[in-house]
Parts: sequence; structure tokens; C-alpha cells
Amino acid sequence: MSEDKYLQELEEARDVMISALAQTMVIYGVTPSVGRIYGVLYFSEKPLNLDDIKDEVAMSKASVSNGLRELLETEMVIKVWKKGDRKDHYIAEKDFMKNFLNFFIKKLRQERSLIMKANEQARPVLEEVAAEAEGEPKKIAERDLKSMNHSMEYFDWTMRLANALESNEIFEYIPKTTQEENDKNDK
Repeated sequence: MSEDKYLQELEEARDVMISALAQTMVIYGVTPSVGRIYGVLYFSEKPLNLDDIKDEVAMSKASVSNGLRELLETEMVIKVWKKGDRKDHYIAEKDFMKNFLNFFIKKLRQERSLIMKANEQARPVLEEVAAEAEGEPKKIAERDLKSMNHSMEYFDWTMRLANALESNEIFEYIPKTTQEENDKNDK
């Protein structure tokens, strides 16, 4: 088989993997186009600039720029400096474990923040109604306060989980590799 044929087969194999990465990222709420940007960077052997990425994924410059911003926020992509070039260049964070941790820590903290802000607004109203009203409004306010208090247990737990992920304490309970894999690596 010729070198060109092998290169074509390699390109097709990469396309399959890039598509799979894009599809799996959809599971986590990331659009397929952002997933393709990540996939292209993941398989790139060198840092790419915005124009390089645009050409690879066949998207508009604005769409690529927005996708890169999203990937930068989750630390799945890193902006790097390339000597002799004024354009920004990007590389993929290839450690899937790190990507997973960064993504979920961010989402857990966002969820808690949204609920806590709503709680700060709603709780005083519910407490006032529970203290001053009679009958049905009082029952509803008390029930809602009880539900809110119960949900706070969940948010406290998610913060402990986020902290355990961030500190890597989680790996004391769920190791990154199995003992069998550790034994193989030690030999």
C-alpha cells in the first residue's frame, strides 16, 4: 500500500475518533461543533490558531471563536504562545480525567450558586408567610420551607463531592486505576 493510502486511512480513522468525541461531549451538554473543535485539537500534533481550526472543522470564524471560548472556560483547551506568531494558538488538554473533574466541579458549583441565590430571595417570603399567615398559605409556606431545607442537604453533599474531586481526595475511595493495573505497571 502506498504512503498516500496509509495517510488517507489515518485521516479517516481520526475523523471517526473526532466524531466520537463530539458525540460523547453532547452527553455532557456540549454542542457537537464544540466537540469537533476539541477533537481536532486533541489529535493535532502542534498548536493551531483560529484560522487553522476553522479550516479543519469547516465552521465560521465566529463559531470557532465561541467554541474555543467555551472550551477555554472548562479548561479543555489551553491558549499557548507560539514564537514568531502574533495569533493565539490552542492545544487540547488531553487528560480526560482532568477534563471530567474540571467540567463536573464547575457544573456542581454553578448549580449550587443558582439555587442559593433563589433561596436567598424566596426564604424570607416563605418565613414571613409561615410566621404570620393562617390556614392554607401557612401550610404551603411551611411545606415549601421544609422542602428547601431538605434540598440543602443535597447541595451540601454536592459541595463535599466537588471539594473531594478538586482536592483529589475522591481517588482515595475510587482509585484512578484498579489494583490489578497498578500491579501490571509496577512490573
